[in-house]
Amino acid sequence: MTVTPEADTARLAAPQLLRSVFRQHAAGVAVITAAGPNPVGFTATSLTSAAAEPPLISFGIGTGASSWPVISTADHIGVHVLGEHQRELATMFARSGADRFAAPTRWHEGPAGVPVLEDVVAWLVCRIVARVPAGDHRLVVAEVEEGDPSGGGRPLLYHGGRFRELRD
Repeated sequence: MTVTPEADTARLAAPQLLRSVFRQHAAGVAVITAAGPNPVGFTATSLTSAAAEPPLISFGIGTGASSWPVISTADHIGVHVLGEHQRELATMFARSGADRFAAPTRWHEGPAGVPVLEDVVAWLVCRIVARVPAGDHRLVVAEVEEGDPSGGGRPLLYHGGRFRELRD
């Protein structure tokens, strides 16, 4: 097989291509939390329902993320589906170096000691069952143990590099 200059260019541009394509993909916004010496958390748009039996979720986290050292050893994590009214919370948990659990963030210690955010659309506490290497990230797979889907409201979305609202 002959490699053409176009194929070589496409290969070099693959990371940018991936980012550009996924800017066109709308995703729900979640915050993942874990207990550590200090609670940690980050905004995730990679949350996926992985299996129904057993009930599994997955998400990706960069190994350079400030939350990774705690997530890498945690037994449990919290998963929080954010609502349209929580753009500021999503931004706070996405910002490097922010004190994410200081006021105005409202949270309490939930099952398994996991930080549970208040006023979210829904939340889960899950037991981590796998951390799979995936390039500069890890794909974390966790089994659902507890939660509450009754927060109500409309979900916050991420599309085109911005937080957005769901429209009918």
